[in-house]
Amino acid sequence: QVQLVESGGGLVQAGGSLRLSCAASGRFLSIIIMGWHRQAPGKQRELVATVTSGGEINYVDSVKGRFTVSRDNAKNTVYLQMNSLKPEDTSVYYCYAYIRTNASFSGYWGQGTQVTVSS
Repeated sequence: QVQLVESGGGLVQAGGSLRLSCAASGRFLSIIIMGWHRQAPGKQRELVATVTSGGEINYVDSVKGRFTVSRDNAKNTVYLQMNSLKPEDTSVYYCYAYIRTNASFSGYWGQGTQVTVSS
């Protein structure tokens, strides 16, 4: 059983910063990709940022230059540092991990953490 546990969401004023964390636990061989998606009310879930086990990083255009994704492989944890937050960043942020277990490769999601940016 693999679990992803997120922390760090909250309410912040526009221009402020927040840092999200997500730790993976359970029985698995390796984590191939870790990252973050978000979903605002009435909108589809979108990829925000991902980082591979080899350190390759990908961002959605709207957060480039403001958000930084990083990963601590020893702790099986991914972080999302969000600076210069805008009201349009308000969403539920979901941690995602693509993980290799003994049986297969599978994607896993965290429970989501609310980020609200006030204008």
